[in-house]
Amino acid sequence: MAITELNHYFVRANDLETTKRFYCEILGLEVMARPAFPFAGYWLGTNGSVQIHMGEHGIEAAEQFYLGTSPASATDNAGVIDHIAFIATEPEQMSEHLEQFGVKSTKRYLPEFGLCQLFVEDPNGLMLELNFFGTEHEPDW
Repeated sequence: MAITELNHYFVRANDLETTKRFYCEILGLEVMARPAFPFAGYWLGTNGSVQIHMGEHGIEAAEQFYLGTSPASATDNAGVIDHIAFIATEPEQMSEHLEQFGVKSTKRYLPEFGLCQLFVEDPNGLMLELNFFGTEHEPDW
């Protein structure tokens, strides 16, 4: 018995449409099929695999439909998620794409791992780490 992979994570969005646009237009995810839950939200993914669930902050009757964190979780609970990492391709193009949308990023190159990284925040302040493996030299950012 073992955990084999991450299935998805849930973003409790302060502004649902702005958050959806960020993940779709800037990071390139697509809207996937979602059950008819009685609250607004989206499932987003890539390559036919759902990776992100999102819903509005303040879901009515949350105890019936949403078993995630409480509204006070950021200060009352231990283990709040610090960041989420994705594997991505083409670091130079992604860096340029982010700049075109005015999204600030922090860049890092780890030559011993052949790894480039871009760190960006989503509209809710969640840190996203974009990992570009197999990079033989630091990109010309």
